[in-house]
Amino acid sequence: MQPTTFLTGLCFGEGPRWHDGRLYLSDMHDHRVIAVAADGSVATIVVVDQQPSGLGWTPAGDLLVVSMVDRALLRYDGNALTRFAELRDLAGYHCNDMVVDAAGRAYVGNFGFDLHNAAPFQKAALIRVDPDGSARLAADELAFPNGTIITPDGATLVVGESYAGRLTAFDVAADGALSNRRLWAKLPEGAVPDGICLDVAGGIWVASPSTNECLRVEAGGRVSHRVAFARSAFACMLGGADRRTLYILTASSSDPDTCRRERDGRIETVTAPYAGAGLP
Repeated sequence: MQPTTFLTGLCFGEGPRWHDGRLYLSDMHDHRVIAVAADGSVATIVVVDQQPSGLGWTPAGDLLVVSMVDRALLRYDGNALTRFAELRDLAGYHCNDMVVDAAGRAYVGNFGFDLHNAAPFQKAALIRVDPDGSARLAADELAFPNGTIITPDGATLVVGESYAGRLTAFDVAADGALSNRRLWAKLPEGAVPDGICLDVAGGIWVASPSTNECLRVEAGGRVSHRVAFARSAFACMLGGADRRTLYILTASSSDPDTCRRERDGRIETVTAPYAGAGLP
């Protein structure tokens, strides 16, 4: 599968989401959430001073945005950006990716430690934010919880543990509680799960910046497809009119200063064998 360049000039793209016919994403180190139309035109949706990451929508249509550095969840109603939930007491360090379920509950990951300044590794929590803005522990002792999906029936949540090279699954109760933690798939040696997305055949596409590729992984760990890049792949999303366009966000580095200086972040695409499904 040979990728095609769709858009260039990003600082560092994260959290891609297909919504209302456009690809939304956080240009993290440019401090803005953008939406990209099918013709490649870019619109700035909202500016987030403390670095945006994970995105999702409430049932009412408001945009939820992870604010990384100050460890908060923000809400944008199309006019004003407000603080929806404070996560500092539960997040060990910068917050990152997120999935929002059909009821409007957000599951937010975090680094657990100061990654860019080579601090000692620490495990981290997955945080649940309910529709009233209250935050609580959803799961703990995760090795850098990152990209997260929820299956179409809402019954299973899968999160990538970047520092363990695995996808971990949980059952989701009616009230949003997580249980029955289990291994969904161990990734190939050296692969690191960053952003992930789900398809209708039950496969999970995994962006692996450590191996410069995007992998389609099945439950149990079988890799059915690989897309190789000349640089790191950090996130992916299935979108387009038939949800079979796989959008992959790539960059030469995740270092903030390098990203702002080089602005070489890209969106690259391939046609996937199956359409997107579930959330996000």
